[in-house]
Amino acid sequence: MNDVGQSSEATSHGDDRQPLYVTSALLDVLLDMSESDEPDALSVVLTSTRAGAFDTDLGLDSDTPVLSHFYLPDAGRSVNAVFGLDLSTPAGRGRARFHAHPQGPREPTKRDDFAAAVIVAVPPWDRTAVRAYGRSGERLALETVDAEPPEETLGDASL
Repeated sequence: MNDVGQSSEATSHGDDRQPLYVTSALLDVLLDMSESDEPDALSVVLTSTRAGAFDTDLGLDSDTPVLSHFYLPDAGRSVNAVFGLDLSTPAGRGRARFHAHPQGPREPTKRDDFAAAVIVAVPPWDRTAVRAYGRSGERLALETVDAEPPEETLGDASL
């Protein structure tokens, strides 16, 4: 695992909150999307996979959430605009968000959609420009995990 936050300053209150874990691949995709969308801001719903579901031992408690997927930011935009409902994110999913701030700042703003955890990135769109925050705005350590989440299938569902 590579530290992309400053784990010695994991929170502003010095408590023992667990770091926020994210797969390297997801973080790289989010930074690429941010660069492509510049100068526009970007807001993306993130979801996690339990550490125990990965094929590789991550060295984490099996119930530890690892951010591994995202929902396309444009999905359901017209329904949201008309009715004010986000129908693109299944209920109970998406308790984390990624925000790209092309003009700064590198912390959440009042205009951002909040979640239990928020990742904020600013240019130059690399890992040094990324920080994580809890719901109350406290800074969290952000650690990358070099592992692929398990492959998901539709199983026997008929389309």
